[in-house]
Amino acid sequence: MAGTDEETGRAGPADGGAGLQALAVELRRMHGEVNRLAHAFAAGQGLHATDVQALGAILDAPEPMTPGRLRERLGLTSGAVTACLDRLERAGHIRRTRDTRDRRVVHLHYAEGGKALARAHFQPLASAAAAARARLTQEEAEAALRFLAAMNEEFAQLRGPERRPGS
Repeated sequence: MAGTDEETGRAGPADGGAGLQALAVELRRMHGEVNRLAHAFAAGQGLHATDVQALGAILDAPEPMTPGRLRERLGLTSGAVTACLDRLERAGHIRRTRDTRDRRVVHLHYAEGGKALARAHFQPLASAAAAARARLTQEEAEAALRFLAAMNEEFAQLRGPERRPGS
């Protein structure tokens, strides 16, 4: 059968193997594997899965993360963010600093010791990504990156505009 095989979720020859169903299956599989590693890290560190999401948000933020932006990013209450940050700070994963211009503003930083623990735990993920990348041409890797960036843009729109406090 050309097109998507509805029983297996695999794309057939008519769509070159890149049908929406096949993409969805592969994205779910990848998400599940990353979650498995993240949950193992959380359990090993005495953290919650949300704490690992917070670490990722802090690490990936283009500017210093604040508790308010983290709350918006993760969709948590202020109290839940405070509890999360307290756990992460006690475990040595983050540190909080006050902004030098406005002492009311708190910046969140991924602590070097926490980064080292995460790097050690997630090294198999990095190795797997490098091995998968090595199987692609430069053009294929660039296309894959564009696709993932486009997916993240679309997902961000599903979440809606991030509101700033007071807006």
